Parts: sequence; structure tokens; C-alpha cells
Amino acid sequence: MMGYDDKRAFYRMAMNSPCELFFDDNPDAEPIPAVCKDMSATGMSFEVPNDVPMDCLLRVTIESSNIQIASLNALVKVVRCIAEGEGYILGVEAVEMK
Repeated sequence: MMGYDDKRAFYRMAMNSPCELFFDDNPDAEPIPAVCKDMSATGMSFEVPNDVPMDCLLRVTIESSNIQIASLNALVKVVRCIAEGEGYILGVEAVEMK
């Protein structure tokens, strides 16, 4: 039987990279500490300490530890926020990648 993960259009790459998320409409707001759990061609998932509103636009920068690979800068939209353990898992859709 084919599971949900097998139906994805793009495979996810495990990351587990620390990062910060910034509210696109409020650059003066405190950044949200996060861990990018995984990423695909169309989105990412993050582990965060607090819930984040649906459809919220966030900026994310993930610094590369390898000089041969550029850091990731992206504008993302929150499409899912699920309580898990002591925090939340955010599912985001990529709006713009740099």
C-alpha cells in the first residue's frame, strides 16, 4: 500500500539545520528560533517553540557551513502549524528562493 510520503511530487531532504525565521511584514519583530527539519523543491518544515499564524509570510536564512554551497534565503508562507512535544512543526511553501 502506498503511504502519503510516497505521493509527494518532490522528495524531502533531511536538514536539521538551526536557523531563524523573520516576519516579512514586521522586520522589527523578534526572530523565531527554528530548526529546519527538511526541505523539498517546493517547501520546508521547521521545528519552532511557538505557534505561527496560517498564511503568514516569513523570511528564512540558513547559513551554509560549506563555502562551495551558497546560503539559502527564502520567502515562505505558513501552510501548516501542528503542536508536537513542547513546540510546533511548521509546514511552509516556498514563495521566493534566492
